[in-house]
Amino acid sequence: MINYREHLVLHKTTIRKALSKLDVLAANAVVFVVDEDDKLIGSLTDGDVRRGLIKGVNLEDTVDKIIQDNPKFIRKDKRDILQIIDYRERNFKIVPVLDKDDKVINVVNFRNMRSYLPVDAVIMAGGKGQRLRPLTDTIPKPLLKVGNKSIMEHNVDRLALYGIDDFWFSIRYLGEQIEDYFGDGSKKNSLFNYVWENEPLGTIGSVSKIKDFKHNHILVSNSDILTNLDYEAFYLDFIDNDADLAVVTIPYTVSVPYAVLETTDNTIINFKEKPTYTYYSNGGIYLMKKEVLDLIPENTHFNATDLMEKLIKMHKKVISFPLIGYWLDVGKHEDFEKAQRDINTIKF
Repeated sequence: MINYREHLVLHKTTIRKALSKLDVLAANAVVFVVDEDDKLIGSLTDGDVRRGLIKGVNLEDTVDKIIQDNPKFIRKDKRDILQIIDYRERNFKIVPVLDKDDKVINVVNFRNMRSYLPVDAVIMAGGKGQRLRPLTDTIPKPLLKVGNKSIMEHNVDRLALYGIDDFWFSIRYLGEQIEDYFGDGSKKNSLFNYVWENEPLGTIGSVSKIKDFKHNHILVSNSDILTNLDYEAFYLDFIDNDADLAVVTIPYTVSVPYAVLETTDNTIINFKEKPTYTYYSNGGIYLMKKEVLDLIPENTHFNATDLMEKLIKMHKKVISFPLIGYWLDVGKHEDFEKAQRDINTIKF
């Protein structure tokens, strides 16, 4: 992954130096010209250099003479998913991300990212993973490797693929190892924050500890899930339905090998020959409005299903997002073995 700062050049830099940077960036050859405070001034491509040379500038002139001074950008704290999709569909491959002071704080590259969702992600990684002992005696379950990286890193990288770069990791058992493994997130152009559970707080209770989310929509996920979920489709469905909370659900089909009779007072009123029923189980991935988190009691054991139940009783909108794709809860030894077999064939 290219550090976003590789796309930045200081104004008054010579065209020659900027051209060298463009050469290193190769297929990603666009740089953003900034001032001493990293505030965006303009953009520069190979094409801008060629046009400048034709007009008579030379390689020792500064980039200020040839930059495009009105580049497209994304505002970090006011990002609009429809604008982002529009940029992507209009083939703007590389777009800078600005903070409220016009400082470049990241760069979105649609060659290796699929979206840039305005979402904070909380990954619940505090459990002991007792069903996977002895593997988890000295290693926390989220750090067990599936293929060439840990289960949790598969999750982080999948979320980052959709532009999520504000992460919160809820940790407890052997949590220091998770902190050491992931660090501050700078290697992934992200910000990793850590929330410690002093005692087990259930599948969502520790989220009440977080007071400074960056966005109005929060995604909460178990750390031991292996999935190729399309997070943009999940987010758009959530927005289109104006939901308070959305749950990724896993279709589960049951085929009955006999005719099923419908009766009333021992009288058969109908029957279905060898019917198939589809049920939906909880996939352990949730998307919610930030205000929903006010319903989570502080320092109390509280599960995501408790939150769902509260919202339903309040007549809030809780929706299902049936997953079309791969999903595996890596909870038992047979699941872990299946993950090792599947990882090379999952279409991410």
